[in-house]
Amino acid sequence: MINRPSFTRIVGNNAKYNEGLKVYMNSVYKYMSMALGLTGVVAYIVSNSPFLFNAIFNSPLYIVVLLAPLFFVMYFTAKIWSISPEKARNYLWIYAGLLGLSLSSIFLIYTGASIVRTFFITSSTFGAMSLYGYTTKKDLSAMGSFMMMGLIGLIMASLVNIFIKSPGMEFMISIIGVLVFTGLTAYDVQKIKKTYDYVGVNSDMKEKVAIIGALNLYMDFINLFLFLLRFMGNRKR
Repeated sequence: MINRPSFTRIVGNNAKYNEGLKVYMNSVYKYMSMALGLTGVVAYIVSNSPFLFNAIFNSPLYIVVLLAPLFFVMYFTAKIWSISPEKARNYLWIYAGLLGLSLSSIFLIYTGASIVRTFFITSSTFGAMSLYGYTTKKDLSAMGSFMMMGLIGLIMASLVNIFIKSPGMEFMISIIGVLVFTGLTAYDVQKIKKTYDYVGVNSDMKEKVAIIGALNLYMDFINLFLFLLRFMGNRKR
């Protein structure tokens, strides 16, 4: 079993500390933005290629594409502490690409205009909650725990609704999903900010923790976008 490294807390309010924190947070958002861009590009390319789309979604390969991101992200998070920062970055790109494959179908379900509109609304909401999580002096740990409980309930309700196919439950799941991932965005940003106090002096560990932080924010953004799309997306006729 690989033990997680012990961190040494660093404390300081000087200019050097603040500048280091700024660089650290910028790297988190840089990785997150690059992952989002890769997902969008892959999804767009697949949706506009009849050959690729049919090869994936009109064959048993669809199940593989659907489940691959889930299993890969579990493997990724389990291996993060034992791999190099370079390999961790590559794993993030692989995960973003796999998710792009599985999300390519939204371009055939919803109009391009509504996807773009929902993306910008998601970006605005995500940005506002990120700013709140970064600047607030309030400890968001309790809210984070509550949101995690909501996430577990959301997963269970989604699984149940696969079988009962209730439109009313689908609507409630979407509302709860938006609330949960809006709250988790603020919580995750605050948590990522706090990790700098422990890894700011360790370049390799700082890089890997930044990548994990980017992964968490990336998943918050993607899930918030998908739940909002259920409300705001205009389906193609």
